[in-house]
Amino acid sequence: MQISFKNRVYTSQLKNFVNSENNEVLIAGWVQEIRDLGNLKFIILRDREGTAQICMKKKITGDKILKEVKELTKESVISVRGNLSANPKAPNGYEIFPNELIVISTANVPLPLDPSEKAVKADVTANIDTRLDNRFLDLRKKDVTAIFKLRNNIINTGRKFLSDRKFVEIHSPKIIASASEGGTELFPIAYFDKEAFLAQSPQLYKQMMMAAGFDRIFETATYFRAEMHDTTRHLNEITAFDSEMSFIDSENDVMDVVEGLIKTILNEAKDSEEIKILNREISVPEKFPRLSYDECLQYLNEKNITIEWGGDIDTKCERIMGEIVKDKFGSELFFITKYPLKIKPFYTAPENFSADDKYSRAFDMEYKGVEISSGGQRVHIYDLLVERIKRCNLNPENFKFYLDAFKYGMPPHGGFGLGIERILMQMLDATVREVILFPRDRHRLTP
Repeated sequence: MQISFKNRVYTSQLKNFVNSENNEVLIAGWVQEIRDLGNLKFIILRDREGTAQICMKKKITGDKILKEVKELTKESVISVRGNLSANPKAPNGYEIFPNELIVISTANVPLPLDPSEKAVKADVTANIDTRLDNRFLDLRKKDVTAIFKLRNNIINTGRKFLSDRKFVEIHSPKIIASASEGGTELFPIAYFDKEAFLAQSPQLYKQMMMAAGFDRIFETATYFRAEMHDTTRHLNEITAFDSEMSFIDSENDVMDVVEGLIKTILNEAKDSEEIKILNREISVPEKFPRLSYDECLQYLNEKNITIEWGGDIDTKCERIMGEIVKDKFGSELFFITKYPLKIKPFYTAPENFSADDKYSRAFDMEYKGVEISSGGQRVHIYDLLVERIKRCNLNPENFKFYLDAFKYGMPPHGGFGLGIERILMQMLDATVREVILFPRDRHRLTP
């Protein structure tokens, strides 16, 4: 049977037709629930926007429709054409009396997991690996759908924020010939007769765009990092806002943009329908505290935690700093600034633009004790950049294409990366694998 969906409406649009003169509607979606009360049968149909109740009465509804319903399985795909009627007792306050019901696709039984989340068996409802193995079913759940609608809103909000401030969107290569950063493992790939890798970040290309005179650029980037993590907050394929901007006075100009971007994203999200579905509350501080690396070490020392100067503020210490900042400043978001130069990548600007400087112009942003962004001012002076590459035990010859951009006029510039999964997981108090459609980590390459 040829079916036309030209006049199909989403369940969220049904309220517009309840009191209209022509109240016949066409909806299509998945069978979430079937209830048989003898002379009265109900189907709860679910689409992307919500649910609607289909009501069938034995003496009114045609035998063909009743026969189709009798053989239906949950999660089958159907289309229903019928008359919409107000009913205060029905979900959403209305229901549909079908004139036509077509079974488009029948779902096998039993289901690997129950999208309605009414299953009794614990192995069907809870296990994250079961959910990810059957992600197409998992994504039919209302709360899981809400996560990815929220993700979409975050990306759209971020793009608009940056575009409104004259940032130009670009797309940098994802196949590269050399490391963008020291210290991170690379994924090698077969690229004809050449050595190549998946990109760690668009860092080098962002800076080259500053030499091109674009002034302000960003991209919604994908990173690939071959690190052997096994945590609830790390992935090997990552998405992020990545941005660079020219003619800055210091890293503070970059932090101002990051702070404005995060505030806009959080303010847009906090009153959204998705946050209500997920039953979360979001607080947005007026101002994000900016603490130096040395100040953080001092605060940690007061908690009897000693970090040798130049050492990393690790995951545990980040979490403790998150608690300290919330107690002292009332904020779940804050910056850590003035990191030791020796622990930062080669392109990071020294505090006084000398290779012998102790401090850098780098920063991290923390959200509830987890780093969600890093950035800073970059080196824009050719000779200093070559010296920094050498001091990081890298070969300048491998960066010739990048270094050439610094020979012919490079303005002072800086930028940042802001992890999209990190924003979501901290906003929702979730794990990173829950907030990306098909996670890639050391254990998972499919689906």
